[in-house]
Amino acid sequence: MSFDECYIRSAIRAIPDWPTPGIIFRDIAPLFLDPKALHIVIDALTQRYLDSNMTHIAALDARGFLLGSILAYKLNKPLILVRKIGKLPGDTLSQKYQLEYGSACVEIQKDACAAGDRILLIDDLIATGGSLLAASTLVRKLGAEIIEAAAIIDLPFLKGSSRLHEAGIPVHCLIAY
Repeated sequence: MSFDECYIRSAIRAIPDWPTPGIIFRDIAPLFLDPKALHIVIDALTQRYLDSNMTHIAALDARGFLLGSILAYKLNKPLILVRKIGKLPGDTLSQKYQLEYGSACVEIQKDACAAGDRILLIDDLIATGGSLLAASTLVRKLGAEIIEAAAIIDLPFLKGSSRLHEAGIPVHCLIAY
């Protein structure tokens, strides 16, 4: 394990039985309190996508927004917001999905991207993959292509990364539990 991976792990807190019993929530809030950890995360993602042919970054509500906005700024790319239902004005598309502990729905504005656009999806972690798969469905309905899904954390035992791969979406995560 590299120094960077160890440092990122040290800045993530495990919260048992949240939001429901039996779930171990991986809380990235402490990472944002540690500027060095945040620099390591953003620098790693920036380096990975610096020479990419992506045209947009699509960030998932809400923790994905934190990473996506910084990365979009660093890479000088437009940022697409994939929000919880009812939070975006104007014409939207929505997609339901299953969570590890329930179900939810996300939406995207219909003019967020178009055919020929190449999208990087970003979120804080990949659990079941439901939110990223829902986001990819929305982006693809608008005619754009997904180049990769990225996150800080992968929870491979929940098979989200596998589901993304099966859907033809490459995955990149900085650490796994």
